[in-house]
Amino acid sequence: MSDQTAGKIPVGISACLTGQKVRYNGGHKQSRYCLDVLQDCFEFKTFCPEVAAGLGIPREPIRLVGLPDELPRALGTNDPSLDATDDLLAVGTEFACQNRDLRGFILMKGSPSCGMERVKVYHPNGMPNTADQGLFVRALRQTNPELPLEEEARMNDAVLRENFIARVFAYDDWKTSIEPDPSYHAIIQFHSRQKYLLMAHHYEGYRELGRYLADAHQQPLPEVMQHYISRFMHHMSHKATRKTHTNVLMHILGYLKKEIDSECKQELLDAIEQYRQEHVHLVVPLALLKHYVKRFGSDYIRSQTYLNPHPHELGLRNYI
Repeated sequence: MSDQTAGKIPVGISACLTGQKVRYNGGHKQSRYCLDVLQDCFEFKTFCPEVAAGLGIPREPIRLVGLPDELPRALGTNDPSLDATDDLLAVGTEFACQNRDLRGFILMKGSPSCGMERVKVYHPNGMPNTADQGLFVRALRQTNPELPLEEEARMNDAVLRENFIARVFAYDDWKTSIEPDPSYHAIIQFHSRQKYLLMAHHYEGYRELGRYLADAHQQPLPEVMQHYISRFMHHMSHKATRKTHTNVLMHILGYLKKEIDSECKQELLDAIEQYRQEHVHLVVPLALLKHYVKRFGSDYIRSQTYLNPHPHELGLRNYI
C-alpha cells in the first residue's frame, strides 16, 4: 500500500465516475465530489461491469427489457439480439467475491448495469414499462447484501450523503475490529460504541439487536456475526432525521446532567431545540455537546461513534 492510500477505506466506484472513458459512447461522467473530497479518505477500486463483460468501448448501448415480476434482460438498444444479462450477472458476482474487503460502492445513476434503483425497464414492445436495479447491482446485493451502496447523483442530497458515508465508516469498524479476531465480547463492544449512531438511524433496530445480543452467547459465533452485521447494516440504511437526532442528543445530554451546572445544561437544551426547529444544523448542538462530553463525560459516552462517525473535514453535519 502506498503512502497516498495508507489508512484510507477501500470503496468501489463505477469507473466512469472517476473520469475513465468507459461509457458506451467513449465518454465519462467524472464526479468532482468523489475525486476532490471523498478520495481524501477513500481508496477507490474502479470497475466498469460492461467493459468487464466484454462489451467494448465504444459499444452498442444496452437497456433493461422485461415484464413485471421477472428478471429483466440487458439487451442491445438498437440490436435486441445482443444479450449481456448473464455476463453482467457473472462479472458482478465475481467482483463481489474477489473484493470482500470493500466497505461500500458508489454507483452510476440510471445505468442498466450500475443503477441502484429506478432504472427504466422497457416492455418487449419498446415502451417504458417499470423500474428495477441494474444487473451488476443485483449481483452485488445477492453476494454481499451488507455492502453499503449509493448512487453518486443521490449524494447531492445531504441526508443521503451522510447516511452512506456513516454506513461506510461503521462497516469499516466491523471489518477491522471484529472480523480479524471475532468474539462475543468484541461484538458486544461494537454494539456498545455504535449504540447512539444506530439509534439515530433506527430506534427499533437498536432495541432489536440489544435483545438479540442478550442471549447470543448461546448460539454459534459465526451465526451471531452474520445475523448481527446483516441486521445492523439493514437498520443503518434508514435515514436519520431531525427527530431521531434530537432524541439521541437528549439521551447523551442525560449522561451529563449531574456533572454540569444548570446554566450549561440550559445552553445545551437551547441549542438542541434550535436544531429541532430547523434554525441551525446538527453541527451546532453537537459541537457544544462534544465539548462537555470531553470535559465531563464517562469513558462509555466518549467512546460513542455518534459523536465522530466520520472525519470532520467532510463537513457532513454542517448540512443536516
